[in-house]
Amino acid sequence: MKLRALTRMLVRAPRGAARWNTYADFRAEARRRLPKMVFDFVEGGAEGELTIAANRAAIDKVGLAPRYMVDVADRDVSTTVLGQPVSIPFLLAPAGLATLVHREGELAAARAAAAAGTVFAVSTGSGYSLEDIAAAAPGGRRWFQLYLWKSPEVVRSLLRRAADAGYEALVLTVDVPVVGKRERDLRTGMSLPPRIRWNSALDTARRLRWLRHLISGPDITFGSLVELGIGDDASAIGAYVDRELADPSRTWDDMAWLRREWNGPLLVKGVITPADAEAAVRWGADGVIVSNHGGRQLDSVPGAFAALPQIAEAVSDRAEVLVDGGCQRGADVVKARALGARAAMGGRSWFWGLAVGGEAGVARMLDVYRTDIDRTLALVGCRRFDDLGSVFLA
Repeated sequence: MKLRALTRMLVRAPRGAARWNTYADFRAEARRRLPKMVFDFVEGGAEGELTIAANRAAIDKVGLAPRYMVDVADRDVSTTVLGQPVSIPFLLAPAGLATLVHREGELAAARAAAAAGTVFAVSTGSGYSLEDIAAAAPGGRRWFQLYLWKSPEVVRSLLRRAADAGYEALVLTVDVPVVGKRERDLRTGMSLPPRIRWNSALDTARRLRWLRHLISGPDITFGSLVELGIGDDASAIGAYVDRELADPSRTWDDMAWLRREWNGPLLVKGVITPADAEAAVRWGADGVIVSNHGGRQLDSVPGAFAALPQIAEAVSDRAEVLVDGGCQRGADVVKARALGARAAMGGRSWFWGLAVGGEAGVARMLDVYRTDIDRTLALVGCRRFDDLGSVFLA
């Protein structure tokens, strides 16, 4: 009898989004659904991946100091970013080629972010064009991320298109003078577009849903770069990106040129030292994003949360400070605020949500963050996210 009752419970257990309650849940399900080469492309970092480990370790070292017997019955997790409200203080960080994990890619992410009331920072390397992404969620808040390409005309073209499509802010990524060595991709033979090789054929064949997506979905390419006239094939565009994206000669003087070209808010992403944060603000940045590119560029640098307090102390009275690096829980977002950030960002987390459920998966991931932030506020004895500060750090 007990066995029969247990069987009925198992059969009726909720499926789908109800099973995804943590970052680890999303990641594990994404790993089950994606071929190893694609999973490792998203998960992996540079060289020995010491920086990825440092990101997580830096967060885990931060302790919280709760205050009890405080009225926290009515809590508020919202905040403002660049002077505009967001319903949840977790933003979708720029991450390229979301179409690798789901056919709707950035279109689904944009809709989920808009519905959740947060910002989606769209990568230059997005699978869909920046115009298509804007059209998918016309009421959403969007930023556009770009690099200082070798060609000023390419940069001007992207800036014009972003402004015309209603992107409210520009995110300049500065930590890619050359592309980092991604050893996982070298081992798996990851390429764009993905090619199924003998050593990956069996693994890919077991992921039939992803394989159908690859065959019947849109071409995997860099959607915003097709207009440059270099073709719409990912291989041709990828070669162009490898040749033109990274320019080791760029300096802060070039950011001054960009500041003149862009009329809206400008944030600098890839800042990991107070000196660079000071320079970014001095050359016109309205905000800095403390980040080491998710551990995908230079290995053996500090975790983003370890660098955050000094950077916040150096520039937070003159520019907005955000942090992106290893954030996996609502409690991590609370720690970010207590350490001096306005809000936190993440890329891998929304990729995992997208991989397991498209728009619904990203929406569920954001809901998990929202619920966990709210719970953590109650447990530390703080009614409003905006009231968090160093007093809540152990």
